[in-house]
Amino acid sequence: MTAHAPSGIDKMIDSAFVGLADFFDKTLFYGLKFDIPGAAGEIVTKEAPLILIWLVMAGVIFTLYFRFVNLRLFKHSFDIVAGKFEEPGAPGQTSNFQALMASLAGTVGLGNIAGVAVAVSVGGPGAVFWMVVMGFIGMSTKFIEVAAGVKYRRVFINEEGKTDISGGPMYYLQDIFSARGLPAVGKFLAIVFAIFCIGGSLGGGNMFQANQTFIQFVNATGGPETSVLAGQGWLFGLGLAILTGIVIIGGIRSIASVSSRLVPLMAVLYVIAGLFVIAMNYQHIPAALWSIIHDAFTPAAGLGAVVGGLLIGVQRASFSNEAGLGSASIIQSTARTNEPIRQGLAGMMGPFLDTIVICSVTALVITISGVYESGQGMQGITLTAKAFSTAIPFADHFLALCVFLFAFSTMIGWGYLGVKASTFIFGEHILVENAFKLIFCGFIIIGCASDLSNVIRFTDSLILSMAIPNIIGLYIMAPEIKKDLQAYLAAGKHRRLKGEGVVQAAE
Repeated sequence: MTAHAPSGIDKMIDSAFVGLADFFDKTLFYGLKFDIPGAAGEIVTKEAPLILIWLVMAGVIFTLYFRFVNLRLFKHSFDIVAGKFEEPGAPGQTSNFQALMASLAGTVGLGNIAGVAVAVSVGGPGAVFWMVVMGFIGMSTKFIEVAAGVKYRRVFINEEGKTDISGGPMYYLQDIFSARGLPAVGKFLAIVFAIFCIGGSLGGGNMFQANQTFIQFVNATGGPETSVLAGQGWLFGLGLAILTGIVIIGGIRSIASVSSRLVPLMAVLYVIAGLFVIAMNYQHIPAALWSIIHDAFTPAAGLGAVVGGLLIGVQRASFSNEAGLGSASIIQSTARTNEPIRQGLAGMMGPFLDTIVICSVTALVITISGVYESGQGMQGITLTAKAFSTAIPFADHFLALCVFLFAFSTMIGWGYLGVKASTFIFGEHILVENAFKLIFCGFIIIGCASDLSNVIRFTDSLILSMAIPNIIGLYIMAPEIKKDLQAYLAAGKHRRLKGEGVVQAAE
């Protein structure tokens, strides 16, 4: 459902991207097809997209290669984020906590509300289990990419005479291939990654978020026919662009400052509301939890439904927490630390909070309330709103607020990613930064005022394409990051608490 019909110019722009969007769909989402038995013994054909296999393989391999670092050092990861290992004199622009929150600002978005609803309605309760599993192994992928981002970052004095930092896949891809005598390969992959990142920031990280926020506000204020906002997408977009511009114009310090307040606030607000809905439907909790575990392995619809739930759950988690895409390493490379491994461990909390906590709350609310069975074809935010309405009056208005907060945080996060990708290609100049920020804010207005579904479909593909060059680099760096992790643990750096010069016993 859209709040506006596409105009002539919208259609022209959108139609121009049909070919590109279809090409990326056919290549990036090309799937391996296989036949499995259904509930009645019939043969069911399923398809596993190659990009999904690429992301899952990375998560599994890194989890095993780093010996379940996501479990072994989970408490240490939490302590880092809690501020127990701050390094005040270290180079950097943000604290460990601020770096994580700024990174989460880019990942905690509409996928946590709408995307999860699609996963449950299409894949059934079993999809929730596989979504959590993917969030778990994604923690290991996030660890290595964030550690690499800090290790290979650039600390420099910008044109304003201030200390600045740039990091992420663009830089470690360039360096690791240069160190192996292949500078041209490294430069090529780095530029390809940066181009994908710029496109993704303007589409999935901007226009889609703005468009869906406007639609939800229109629906919450009476719908397309009676809402005072109907037909005023450009005006809504202008206001949203101004708010976003105020934050991103100040750079990473401004983004981190806002994110460190906004992300915890919106996450806590959403989780508390979700837990309230779950508590109000307490009598359904045992049955719902059983259906999640049971349907993950042995649903009534047969093996075909198991695979279907697995694929949609993995897909939703991958799109939500962005583990393997490299986006987190760009933002978290700004952390104030001399220890790349330390920030890598802090980065592990990203998939945990995004997928295992927030996405799971959405999934449990939908499952326990039972609306996915009686939703009558509803999907996305509409289904999530129906689930919340079982216990919370005016759920549409509450979801409209959550959608705004989640989308706004995503836009300011992706605004920074786009800036850094642009300056990597065109140079570290204030003019380049400000030009991209203006373009970025302009695309917010376009997203609200237009219906450019094919443009957004194309740019969404660019976001996922970031995983191809990034994970190639992560495989190459895995041995050196593993050595760095072993040295970090051997030196007892995971046991030394802030303000103390002694090594304490780990719990």
